[in-house]
Amino acid sequence: MKVSRHAKIIELINQYNIETQEELADRLNNAGFKVTQATISRDIRDLKLTKVASDGGRQKYVVLRPDEGGMSEKYVRVLQDGYVSMDMAQNILVIKTVSGMAMAVAAAVDAMDWSEVVGCIAGDDTIMCAIRTVDDTAVVMDKIRKIVSKGK
Repeated sequence: MKVSRHAKIIELINQYNIETQEELADRLNNAGFKVTQATISRDIRDLKLTKVASDGGRQKYVVLRPDEGGMSEKYVRVLQDGYVSMDMAQNILVIKTVSGMAMAVAAAVDAMDWSEVVGCIAGDDTIMCAIRTVDDTAVVMDKIRKIVSKGK
């Protein structure tokens, strides 16, 4: 439950400008996660969220860029837990995920900060990743396979 809640938090803060713990708790409760302020506070600490300035002098939560080339334990776990399969079409990598996890897994792939990945677009259970070249697509698939296989 904690991993899926963390994935949902990452998804929500990437999708909305969430300024307060109360706003985050409301969005999580609306998404079916029953949380308290204490839970939100722990999750923010666990995920290493911080606030940055956004439009109009307001602030919003963001995920700190992890060290070590983007291999944060949280992102690795989200990728391992959400991944179902992948296939390539030239330099487009299509990743299938558990239903509702595509945005979180796409955020995890983006956070890996791999030079081969141009960007990701996510739906409910499918991600399309634009990769620089066909050869780079095979490289990224290999990286993902190594991460996912460690989780099994």
